[in-house]
Amino acid sequence: MEKITQKSSKAKTSKVGNETKFQRPLAPKPPVVVVLGHIDHGKSSLLQSIKELGVSITEKEAGGITQHIGAYQAEKDGKKITFIDTPGHEAFSAMRSRGARVADIAVLVIDATEGIRPQTKEAISHIKEAQVPFIVALNKIDKPDAEPEKVKRELQKEGILVEDLGGKIPQVLTSAKTGQGINELLELVTLVAEMENLRADIQKPGEGVIIESYLDVQRGPTVTLILNQGILKVGDIVGTPTAVGKIKILENFQGKNVEKILPAEPAIVVGLEMIPKIGENFRVFSDIESAKEQLRIEKKAPVLNLTREAEVSSGRRILNLILKADVLGSIEAIEEILKGLPQEKLILRILKSEAGEITESDVKLAKSAQDLRGIIQSRRGQAVILGFRVKISPVARQLAEREKIRIMSFEIIYDLVEEIRKFMERITETEVVREELGKLKALVVFLTEKSRQIVGGKVIEGEVRKGAQAEVFRGEMLLGQGKLINLQRNKKDIEQIGKGEECGILYEGDVRIEEGDILVAYTEGRRRGEP
Repeated sequence: MEKITQKSSKAKTSKVGNETKFQRPLAPKPPVVVVLGHIDHGKSSLLQSIKELGVSITEKEAGGITQHIGAYQAEKDGKKITFIDTPGHEAFSAMRSRGARVADIAVLVIDATEGIRPQTKEAISHIKEAQVPFIVALNKIDKPDAEPEKVKRELQKEGILVEDLGGKIPQVLTSAKTGQGINELLELVTLVAEMENLRADIQKPGEGVIIESYLDVQRGPTVTLILNQGILKVGDIVGTPTAVGKIKILENFQGKNVEKILPAEPAIVVGLEMIPKIGENFRVFSDIESAKEQLRIEKKAPVLNLTREAEVSSGRRILNLILKADVLGSIEAIEEILKGLPQEKLILRILKSEAGEITESDVKLAKSAQDLRGIIQSRRGQAVILGFRVKISPVARQLAEREKIRIMSFEIIYDLVEEIRKFMERITETEVVREELGKLKALVVFLTEKSRQIVGGKVIEGEVRKGAQAEVFRGEMLLGQGKLINLQRNKKDIEQIGKGEECGILYEGDVRIEEGDILVAYTEGRRRGEP
């Protein structure tokens, strides 16, 4: 292996006609590794074990990795390895769909107690399509019910023959819990990398792949990238198909400011004018004008997945979602999985999806979605805010509690999807039944204080009951809704009042009642059955 390295690092010559051309020498490049597999088979814990081991070897004094940037470097026997820490093979697929060469080596993680599962097969498919060498890690080997030999036979049925069965695919038994096999896995990665003879041209203009991107409220568009060729420096002009800019800040995977990075090194870059898409290739240009001339600049439209009217009128109910995540890569992965959930009875509608913390405006959007009347059989649509690895602003939290808006926070995509699946089942198992009671016309407004009003009115249809819900109409327009807290007649509290009678009401709601407005009183209940 040493002879191969020495030979490949020398300048080569090639003869074309009578002219001899010199080819630049290529430098050894650390491998870039992606870890894939079925949900809950231990990918994250395995990556964490590698991360802890790698960081303790490379830079103990640096204090470890303080933030999730999508990639990091470990070191084994003086050789560096870059790991892409994606939310899963969905994000890996999204990167590949844009033509990016994301990784040099893949690690396929399989739970030795469960064997091959549906997403294991998907991961195998992605690895084969990417045409990258890979290693099989049979994880959770510490458990008494682990059956590695059975898993190897299952792999054979999928066209993967590991070395133990006479094939060429290396495998290793691992346990993220005990640390068993972690060193062996790193050794295998370095061995496969040597066999692949990975090289990079450090003299050509820098180029690589965007693996994460988001908007930092203080620093502006921020991206995580991995350099494939060349050298990337502070002050370089970089461009992707959707964004260009000058590098103002360059940080390594541990958040330390650096002046330059080499091939296969992950870095955080600040300075682009817009947020690029995950998986886009980037290049270094001589100036901004050249970058804009050669690259097609696309303005990123807000992500909206609105339900068509035909779907609305079909009788299916709607669950409105507002999705906030740490980075765009997470959003793409989550949206892709949500699209695959069964929606025969209940439609998922994404009103908004973006990177960043959950804010007051998100809660207000959810509230307005719930207050819309009559989309399906005069029932209100439900709205939920989903947060993935993001914070909730104090103002948003207080408003959500006051308006009874559900905020669900998650750290693992699998947990988010499973909770939404259960939530959908609960909704479709029960039906909201609305009973319209009667109508009252506002004749005079006596007092208005914050969200409460004392109003005098006359029942013009049906009856009105104390504690009933009420929708406020001005002409044909629905202004909002509230609750009839109390009813009075002749200065005495009453429970209900009928058509043709006048009374005073204590109303609490989100709209100011005026003389002439019509209040429609109703009650809502739930019953089991199909929606």
